[in-house]
Amino acid sequence: MRLHRNLPALLLALTSSLALGEPNLRSDNRSSNERPLAIERAAEQQARDWGLNTEEWTRYRDLMQGPLGVYSPHIDPLTALGIEARSDQERQHYAQLQVAAEAQRVEKLLAYQRAYDDAWQRLHADMPRVILPDAGPAFSPAVTAANGRPALFVKEACPACDQAALQLQAAGRAFDIYVVDSGADDARIRAWALRIGIDPAKVRSGQVTLNHDAGRWVSLGLSGDLPAVVRQVGGQWQRQP
Repeated sequence: MRLHRNLPALLLALTSSLALGEPNLRSDNRSSNERPLAIERAAEQQARDWGLNTEEWTRYRDLMQGPLGVYSPHIDPLTALGIEARSDQERQHYAQLQVAAEAQRVEKLLAYQRAYDDAWQRLHADMPRVILPDAGPAFSPAVTAANGRPALFVKEACPACDQAALQLQAAGRAFDIYVVDSGADDARIRAWALRIGIDPAKVRSGQVTLNHDAGRWVSLGLSGDLPAVVRQVGGQWQRQP
């Protein structure tokens, strides 16, 4: 009889406990349902950032789980999909997407570089950006203007580039050197210039300037390999023989 008298109280306690726990259960279910939705939306946004649809983005993620992801863990989606294209048409599609994306990236880079150059000229016009250790106060390099100065685009580990720079220097020409693969590292440009024999006195006087390319060579859209001597003629950049 004592068990029967206590039974209603036990049922009431159990019911109250279930009632209190019900909102938490609903909250957990809601969170579980929201997580896949958030992941899906994030994937859609990432796909749009690269000009892809969600199916293409899923294929890219799958490819990165295989050998391609092991050999090239930091490869971009367009290159990955282009390398693993299943037809010539698909390969051409991703090549066109990548050209458009690269053009947009370079334009943004150059826009910022122009803003940086302007800021440097306003704030530190009397200070050099890249000079040789013993060159002393030097000309602050800027983008070559329509002043007749040629621009020489070079890269490291390029004997022909070294020779072109020395030939211009020996001819007594005023020119601006842009190192394409400098990695924005001043020390690399200094080391290259010292190694090939760029005269610090010419850097000091501004007759020769040393600059990071910062995407300029790509933006010119000129054909051929480096070295390249270019000049602005009639508002257009032209490669010189």
